[in-house]
Amino acid sequence: MSRHRLWLIVIILLTLFSAWVALPETTGIQLDTDGDDVADVGFDVSLSLGLDLVGGLRVLLEAELPPGSYTIEDLRQTANNVGRRINALGLSEPTVQVQGGSRILVELPGETDREAAINTIQQTAQLEFVDFAGLAGRRTEFDDQQILTTQQVLINQQREVPNVGLTNPFTGQPFQTVMTGAGLQSAAAAFEPGAGWIIQFQLTPEGGQVFGPYTAANVGQPMAIVLDGMVVSAPTINARLDTGGIIEGGFTEQEARLLALQLRSGALPIPLSVESVESVGATLGQESVNLSVRAGVIGVIVVLLFMGIYYRVPGIAADLALVVFILLNIAVFKLIPVTLTLPAITGFLIGIGTAVDGNILIFERIKEELRSGKPLTEALDSGFERAWQSIRDSNTSTIIICAILFFFGQTPGASIVAGFAVTLAIGLVLNLFTAVIVTRTLLSLFVEVLHKPLTQRAWLLGA
Repeated sequence: MSRHRLWLIVIILLTLFSAWVALPETTGIQLDTDGDDVADVGFDVSLSLGLDLVGGLRVLLEAELPPGSYTIEDLRQTANNVGRRINALGLSEPTVQVQGGSRILVELPGETDREAAINTIQQTAQLEFVDFAGLAGRRTEFDDQQILTTQQVLINQQREVPNVGLTNPFTGQPFQTVMTGAGLQSAAAAFEPGAGWIIQFQLTPEGGQVFGPYTAANVGQPMAIVLDGMVVSAPTINARLDTGGIIEGGFTEQEARLLALQLRSGALPIPLSVESVESVGATLGQESVNLSVRAGVIGVIVVLLFMGIYYRVPGIAADLALVVFILLNIAVFKLIPVTLTLPAITGFLIGIGTAVDGNILIFERIKEELRSGKPLTEALDSGFERAWQSIRDSNTSTIIICAILFFFGQTPGASIVAGFAVTLAIGLVLNLFTAVIVTRTLLSLFVEVLHKPLTQRAWLLGA
């Protein structure tokens, strides 16, 4: 089997997969491998639309700590944690930007539940494992109660707010914090028969160094698990825990999943207050979106007709390669996923233009080789090889520009530039595959099958 036929098989399989992913009905693959009617293997795919296309929420957050008590790096880390929380909730790709020295702007495309979004963003999720030694007969008195811990005293001093909460009834002092959530490596919700929904957690090596000796010395004693000052559970320590354990608290599934999400996303280094919440409508509107899609479809059809009419057989190969290019792009957008805003769609359309431009460059090179008297097969190989260097260099230089645009797109107010840069860069990378591999494979097979008529009728090659 020739090299071109092997490439053809790869191209067909890749095209079929991309076409399946690109279908609007395709949301992913979920498989049940253990027969419990719960999907435990698979992946999700979705097409994320930006705030300008679907509307959503814009939330402005303000740091609660006084200026000078934290650094700009602390604010950036807080913004990163906020972004991880929103992504883990399954929302559309958010925009999270630091603004100035004390604010964070969050944009949530497609989100309509204000309360749920704000609670997830703002919640500090300060987890503490607190010493309840000596309270074996009284620990239930503290369930769902706000208590005061040594860790909270430190936080309240930073915030310059008074200490509020129950103290240790034996000493009158705050309860001793054994370890905070910083000692956690991971947390996940799970259902355990007989116990209901629990949170399984793993410790970092540093957390294990603290937690292991404490649990070993307090076997049989209760230990409170406290979230944001509220006692959620006070289980008895049954063994030494060096690597992890479980949190029980009579959770519902939703409570367990949300708590696990907040814990693994990390406590926010800086507590946040909501400065403003704004519902944003789709600025383009559905009719404008439909018109934009229609214009794009018409533009692609015109390009396909031009390539087929002007370049004939090579143009047909280019048209097929362009269809593969479009399907690959849409599949990548859904698999990553890439948030499609109007500038991002513009980048995609420009990518289609570069794909066509690469094919035109190749075909003109082939025509030059034919005019110089080279045989068809040799002219074909030589044309692709000579054009490849130009395509490679031009695409690489534009990808570098896309990287620069993406970098500057991370600054406040310039996020739409990043979307444009991402989709254009994806198109340029895929163009290196479709313009050279796909077009060359198809055109080589056409020449192999139609060698005699192509040799005798130069107009079939657009010459």
